[in-house]
Amino acid sequence: MGVKNRLYFKVYATAALGFSLALALVVFPKTTFQASLDGLRLWFEVVLPALLPFFVMAELLINLGVIQFLGTLLEPVMYPLFRIPGAGAFAVALGLASGYPLGAKITADLRRRRLISRIEAERLVCFANTAGPLFIAGAVSVGMLGLPETAILLLLAHYLSTIMVGFLMRCHGSGRQETAIMTNTVPPINLSKTPLAYAAADITQIGSLLYDAVIQSFKSLAFVGGCIMVFSVLARILDLVGIIPAISDLFTSALAFVNINRELTGAVVTGLLEIDIGIQAITLTQAALLQKLVTISAIIGWSGLSVHAQVAAMIQGTDIRIKPYIIARALHAVCAGITAALLYNPVRYFWEQFGYSLPVIANISFTRPSITTVLSMSLGMAALLGGILVFLGLFAWIINRIVVLRIKP
Repeated sequence: MGVKNRLYFKVYATAALGFSLALALVVFPKTTFQASLDGLRLWFEVVLPALLPFFVMAELLINLGVIQFLGTLLEPVMYPLFRIPGAGAFAVALGLASGYPLGAKITADLRRRRLISRIEAERLVCFANTAGPLFIAGAVSVGMLGLPETAILLLLAHYLSTIMVGFLMRCHGSGRQETAIMTNTVPPINLSKTPLAYAAADITQIGSLLYDAVIQSFKSLAFVGGCIMVFSVLARILDLVGIIPAISDLFTSALAFVNINRELTGAVVTGLLEIDIGIQAITLTQAALLQKLVTISAIIGWSGLSVHAQVAAMIQGTDIRIKPYIIARALHAVCAGITAALLYNPVRYFWEQFGYSLPVIANISFTRPSITTVLSMSLGMAALLGGILVFLGLFAWIINRIVVLRIKP
């Protein structure tokens, strides 16, 4: 198929998909409206208050110049292990703490400021864009499964497989020599200036910086909400027209030798589209607990096409390609599922011997959490993480000054 034919195919396929979706909205108005309302409620009550403090904090810390000193401190660790500059540790830290899609957003910001090359950005976005601990421990283990003791298994499986993926993706782009130069970027950060120097220079503009940070954060989160609503509707339509049940039957027949529950395969197909809806469907099946945990761990690693669309939007305007990220998510799903299966018996033994529980998180309702509850927890984590990052940046600056004093007469 030639280039022209491929272009025509993409145009007609996109038009057909759009027409089919519009037709489904007319045929199933009540169902699609309820699906979009569920997606909107999920975004407004959980996603928005959980991510907003982290988005604003990330914008401020980048503009105040903390990031390059954190990079100076962690460069000897990040590059030998993952072939990512030390500045990438900022994206990894915030991505691990807040969840999707902040890691992708910060990676794109680093690329725009020419702190990393394209290949390094593609490695970083595969490593830094992960699920947050509040989502895994609170929303999944407590709110959906109703089993707080499963949090340690899901957290270990997810973050160990994250490290595996980061180590595997270090081979991406091997042998290519690239610089951090990219057209249409914002001015690069001056690496000779300290966070204190940035703060002193911009102290009169702190109001403007805060305004820009909040506006940009809301723009990004508005798109996240749109993705959640669209994929919520799409998953419901595919279920109504019989596509998801048909795929479920196909997978059940192909995997009959491992005795996979039919309900479970249908829920997994839904999870491939939207992570929250898929995991909720998995928890409602009659499958064995081990099968539920393995599939949930794999779905969290995959993260869903909804999150992939959010990542594509975050990296728009850069030269970062989405294909390596999709490959990394597939690797993450496989690694997370296998890791969860391997850790199940040791962690279960730990449950039985020591009575592991999460009393603080278990006391909070994550099934229908209030906005103030989620926002307060997110603000606390963002403030703690921001303080740690600022401290590390200042620590790197102090160490640098000490070294300069020692080598100068």
